[in-house]
Amino acid sequence: MPETPLLTASLSLRGVERRYRTEAGELPVLRGAELDLHAGEIVALVAPSGTGKSTLLHVAGLLEKPDGGRVLVEGRDSSSLSDDARTALRRETIGFVYQFHHLLPEFTAEENIVLPQLAASRPRREAEARARDLLAAFGLNDRGHHRPTRLSGGEQQRVAIARALANAPKVLLADEPTGNLDVATADRVFAELLEAVRGRGLAALIATHNPELAARMDRTVTLRDGLIVPT
Repeated sequence: MPETPLLTASLSLRGVERRYRTEAGELPVLRGAELDLHAGEIVALVAPSGTGKSTLLHVAGLLEKPDGGRVLVEGRDSSSLSDDARTALRRETIGFVYQFHHLLPEFTAEENIVLPQLAASRPRREAEARARDLLAAFGLNDRGHHRPTRLSGGEQQRVAIARALANAPKVLLADEPTGNLDVATADRVFAELLEAVRGRGLAALIATHNPELAARMDRTVTLRDGLIVPT
C-alpha cells in the first residue's frame, strides 16, 4: 500500500537560534529549537520565567528574526522573505493573544476588531460584519460600542481573542492569555479560547504557568537549555 503523505505543519521551527547582546556579553536564549504544530492541535508551552517563552513566541510569530534556523508557516520559509513580505505573511496567517490585552483605548471593541482587517485590505463593511459576528460568538454583542475602559478584564480579553481571530489565521500564539485574570474569569475565558481554536481547526501554541490549563490541551512542551522538549 502507498504511504500516507505527511501533512504540512501549520508552523514549523527548524534549528531556531536566538541570541541577545548584553553588557555581560552575548546571551543565547534559543539554541536550535525544533517544533511542528499541525492544524487542529493545541500545544501548551509551560516553562519557568526567564527561559525564553516570550522570545520563542515572538520568533515563531515572525515578530523577531531568528539568528539561525528557519521558521516555516504553512510550509513557506520566512527566512527568505523581505520585511514587507514577512509582515504580510504574519498578518494573513498568525493571530496573537497576550496576557495584557493591548486593545487600543481610543477605539471601541468593534473597532479594535475591524482595524486589523482593514490593514489586511478587507472592505470595511465586511470587516464590521465579521467583527460583530466574533463579538457575538464571545457573548459580547451588546458591548461592541464600548471602549476598553468600560469593559471588565474578562471582556477585554475576549475582545483581544476575537481580534486575534479577525483575519482567520491558521496559527494562534498566546502568551499567558489568562494570566491577568482572576481564577473564575480565567477559567471561563480559557474555555472560550479553546472552543474557538478547536472550532476553527487552528494550530495553537499557548504559554501558561497553570498546569490545570495545560492539562486541557493536546500536549505539553517546555524549554530546557534553549531547546523545546516534551514533558
